[in-house]
Amino acid sequence: QVQLAESGGDSVQAGDSLRLSCAVSGRPFSAYVMGWFRQAPGKEREFIAALSGRGSSTNYAESVKDRFTISGDAAQNTVYLQMNSLKPEDTAVYYCTATTLVFFSTNRRDWYFWGQGTQVTVSS
Repeated sequence: QVQLAESGGDSVQAGDSLRLSCAVSGRPFSAYVMGWFRQAPGKEREFIAALSGRGSSTNYAESVKDRFTISGDAAQNTVYLQMNSLKPEDTAVYYCTATTLVFFSTNRRDWYFWGQGTQVTVSS
């Protein structure tokens, strides 16, 4: 069983950058497709980004494409989400997740393992 622990959430100003980390334990993250979702107050949890197990493919939600980058460090067994040009609408709890499916799914029900989340607040 894999365990996921997010860190790096903070309160920042619009236009700032932030990097979230997801420490993976129990198994190498390369054994999974890794992803990030976020959930704003009163809204559904939404897909943000995904990374294939070998790190060769990525997928992004349109709302964050060209601003966010997902990557992984096998030596650290950690997955990152680099967030640039942050906007107030990016305010949410960000969750790291993993799935054994071999395709990128934007449906939260296809993702089997979840971290506890980390809060990102962006002020205008």
